[in-house]
Amino acid sequence: MSEKEYPLKGVNVVEMATFIAVPCAGRLLADLGANVIKIESAKGDNLRFTAPSEGRPLDQQENTSFDMENANKKGIVLDLRTDKGKEVLYKLLDKADIFLTNWRPQALARQNLTYVDLKEKYPSLVYGNITGYGEVGPDKDLPGFDFTAFFARGGWSGSLYNKGTVPPNWIPGLGDHQAAMILAAGVLAALYRAKTTGVGDKVSTNLLHSAIFMQQMLIVASQYGTEFGGQKYPMDRRTAALPTQTPFKTKDDRFIQVMTPNYDLYYNKLVTAMDRSDLVDDPVLGNLPAASKAGRVTEIYDIFTEGFASKTAEEWKKLLQDADIPFSVCQTWDEVLADEQAWEIGAFKKMEYPRGTKALVCPPITLEHTKEAPYEKGPRLGEHTEEVLADLGYSDDEIKKMLEENVASGLVEGF
Repeated sequence: MSEKEYPLKGVNVVEMATFIAVPCAGRLLADLGANVIKIESAKGDNLRFTAPSEGRPLDQQENTSFDMENANKKGIVLDLRTDKGKEVLYKLLDKADIFLTNWRPQALARQNLTYVDLKEKYPSLVYGNITGYGEVGPDKDLPGFDFTAFFARGGWSGSLYNKGTVPPNWIPGLGDHQAAMILAAGVLAALYRAKTTGVGDKVSTNLLHSAIFMQQMLIVASQYGTEFGGQKYPMDRRTAALPTQTPFKTKDDRFIQVMTPNYDLYYNKLVTAMDRSDLVDDPVLGNLPAASKAGRVTEIYDIFTEGFASKTAEEWKKLLQDADIPFSVCQTWDEVLADEQAWEIGAFKKMEYPRGTKALVCPPITLEHTKEAPYEKGPRLGEHTEEVLADLGYSDDEIKKMLEENVASGLVEGF
């Protein structure tokens, strides 16, 4: 492969999806060089209108969320309720290697667009989809978002908070993006087989299963209860089995997260950094099994809490770095945006908007022998409709008629 070629060059993807999870998977494929054509209704993807809930301006010329999930794609507006609109879709599928959707199963069935409907006509097609709860079982038809199917049903909200408080303040997209990466991995595996054998496949994931997969270590461990020192979640952070597993507040009201899975190895370093030489080599506090047996783990937590509160975050940064203790200051989003390391690893790219330059997030994938993908804004609503129709072989007169009959729409005013 030439260094100037992308690994998915020549791969055609048809995306029929809204919001975040599946469009994000499409964007990952687009960044790898696939030709991704996004189909929208004349109303547009709902993600185009979520700005008020995110604290952004509702301005289609400055739609950062839509751009991040839909960069490097072409956009077409089709009315799939019409025979002509369905004809265009099938022409797109004639050329497609991958079809991505997050339509609910009953909607796909009504339009004859399930995998079963398509696989006979398109035997090499890779069909990828994400649902809230899966495609079997009593809840398969429920609507699902990451706040409900991922965080709540999947156990995050009910387990991962400090006992006596409230569940965390989750943010949109956190679960969706994880499901998107899972879908992309499966789709690429199926694509490899399709290209080598001519046999396509259906690749499915869902938010509920993705949420469970991400927590697998402790979900499985919870079956042992507390007999072997495990925690019952939600837990009180003071009683955590590993007292260094939660962030500690500093003198200047910042939080420091240390992580010492081999507690005994780091204990002396920590107490020395806290100026507690009297605790060095303590036979009980310095040995986690002994401290647990003696019922003194909470005491360790309190010692560390008091110690971290004696110094500022900046003071702790130097002490912990010098002691080679794994740690990080708990950064705010503003600080993440200014983090030199994040910029060096390519986490952000600058984009110009009417209100000035903004940093957009890039997918966390680097290919050593492939040039960096461009970062084109997401397609404006109907931006590429006429171009795509012409590429499919429709004449100017046929395209004009489809536009006049609202089977398809060109660039929609305001977008």
